[in-house]
Amino acid sequence: MKAAILAVGSELLGTRRLDTNSLKLTAAFDRFGVELVGKSVVGDDEDAIAGELRRWAASADVVVVSGGLGPTADDVTRAAAARAFDRSISIDEKYVEWMRQRYESYFGRALPEVNRRQAEVISGAEVIRNPRGSAPAQRLETGGATVFLFPAVPFELEGLIGSCLEPWLRERLGEATDGVDRAVFKISSRPESEIEERIAPLYERFGRDGVSVLASPGEVQVHLSVRGPQEERRARLAAMREQLREVAGDLAFTEDEGETLEAVVGRMLAAAGATLTTAESCTGGLLAERLTRVTGSSAYFLGGVVTYSNELKASLLGVDPDVIAAEGAVSEPVARAMAEGVRTRYASDYGAGITGVAGPDGGSEEKPVGTVHVAVAGPAGVRHRRVRFIGDREKIRWQASQLVLEMLRRTLQLAPRVEDV
Repeated sequence: MKAAILAVGSELLGTRRLDTNSLKLTAAFDRFGVELVGKSVVGDDEDAIAGELRRWAASADVVVVSGGLGPTADDVTRAAAARAFDRSISIDEKYVEWMRQRYESYFGRALPEVNRRQAEVISGAEVIRNPRGSAPAQRLETGGATVFLFPAVPFELEGLIGSCLEPWLRERLGEATDGVDRAVFKISSRPESEIEERIAPLYERFGRDGVSVLASPGEVQVHLSVRGPQEERRARLAAMREQLREVAGDLAFTEDEGETLEAVVGRMLAAAGATLTTAESCTGGLLAERLTRVTGSSAYFLGGVVTYSNELKASLLGVDPDVIAAEGAVSEPVARAMAEGVRTRYASDYGAGITGVAGPDGGSEEKPVGTVHVAVAGPAGVRHRRVRFIGDREKIRWQASQLVLEMLRRTLQLAPRVEDV
């Protein structure tokens, strides 16, 4: 079975609203092994909606439309669907009565006349009651495809996925006997191109269709997906994971899609019986904030200081003012001194230091915006990295915190337990 998704709403064409409904629908299709052949987004334009409906109905077995079923003048999905498939529209008075009773029970007022638009039904369509809202869903057969019209309110759409779409899929496909198995490898602070080169053997053996590389600031994810009968896809995915582990080595910090790098580092610190303190300048406490997002972080994270000024670097961390004057606050000696200073002054096993130019101002020819020095101090000494990140202020700050966490992970990977040092 092949599916397509059409999201309707002029607000989705701007910058303030994301089409998250398509993700929920995609997840439902994945559970039943339905191949998604396409997604599109159109504004509240009757001609555009009708054109997309015809296009997707010609290439997919099921089309789900979200949005445009409200009571206002710009809610034109019903009219567009009727036009696309040469159908008429009429008011379902029984549904109007149901809306009237429901509206009065919730608000204690009469149903506005404009809400009658929501009871417009396309000829030949099945009306599907929406218990979480007033606009009903509709299902119509077009000859080549089944088309569902769902409201765009996420809470309402989620309810209709469970009560309407999934039972329809289950009736035709069974209990996801031909679904999709997935795996993810999350890698920090490495260029996408480097990861692509590393996993080339995976392409040679398994092809490119089931392998996707997704890059974001400070992180690259390698996604594996396999379709087919359950036993076959499980065996194939296991082989793909084994191959990826071989070529990626220990670059991946987790194979759990929901696990963050700060959670991994926290688990490693706890397992080692080690503690951590942080000294931050350009990141302004972001690293400490990320560490304390993790439940139970008090077991290993003692705290941190934000030493934005040179004076506080000296007074709180013991950084030599002469070194700052000679090398500048954004430099290797200062990053090293921050990491070691916070470790020794606050009696932790590990210390992390970050200093840099986050921008958009403050850069120079020698130290342009994005220049960051990070250091990790531990029982075995101090490790340092100088990098230049690309992006705006927030992306630079995020990548700096990500790099320190990755350095901590690699340091802990190599280190013995603190109690054994």
